[in-house]
Amino acid sequence: MLELKDVTAHYGTSQALFGMSLDLQAGQVATLLGRNGMGKTTTINSVMGIVKASGGSIRFDGQELVGRASFRTANLGIGLVPEGRQIFPNLTMMENLVATASNHLGVSDPWTVEKVFALFPELETRKSSMGNLLSGGEQQMLAIGRALMTNPKLLILDEATEGLAPLVRRKIWDALSEISKAGMSILVVDKNLADLMRISDRHYIVQRGEVVWSGSSAELQADETTRRRYLEF
Repeated sequence: MLELKDVTAHYGTSQALFGMSLDLQAGQVATLLGRNGMGKTTTINSVMGIVKASGGSIRFDGQELVGRASFRTANLGIGLVPEGRQIFPNLTMMENLVATASNHLGVSDPWTVEKVFALFPELETRKSSMGNLLSGGEQQMLAIGRALMTNPKLLILDEATEGLAPLVRRKIWDALSEISKAGMSILVVDKNLADLMRISDRHYIVQRGEVVWSGSSAELQADETTRRRYLEF
């Protein structure tokens, strides 16, 4: 479904990606792992067209994404939950949820407000609350719900549970597990390795803008040397 081959990216004269390559199959959950500043967010932003790839290929469902405008990439069926949530502070929770709702791909059973509330019941009680008055956990649930309301084929989450309380993190992981069981592909960045290994099919460890290790949860669990070298913070 998603394939990156030898992707490079720059911020001005500073290079951030040095031949990033990975692939995600339909229905899979994959992770980007690594310490801060290693290129995970840049990889996601390159997929979305927020950062322009300077080399290589990014293909989604057979279509090249390099050079494509961000909104056109989103319309192909990629939903982004960005780092920092980036909800609209001066809109209500409900307004945030429906502001970008769409069904460009003609999904027969699309995501609706009711389905999002079933996934995150906490949101239903805050329908009229302004975005800036929601808790961090509520904002993250809203950001996920907002992305789902675009009815994507692929859901990308950058720092899925950063800064959230343990109970809220558990709700997020349970929701992502439920979404993946329904067949949606997911690419996620996070530091909670135990939770990621519980729901993910494949992991990619990023070091200085390239993948230095990839494998299954079982393989990562067995490879203590790799975890210590690349993932201990």
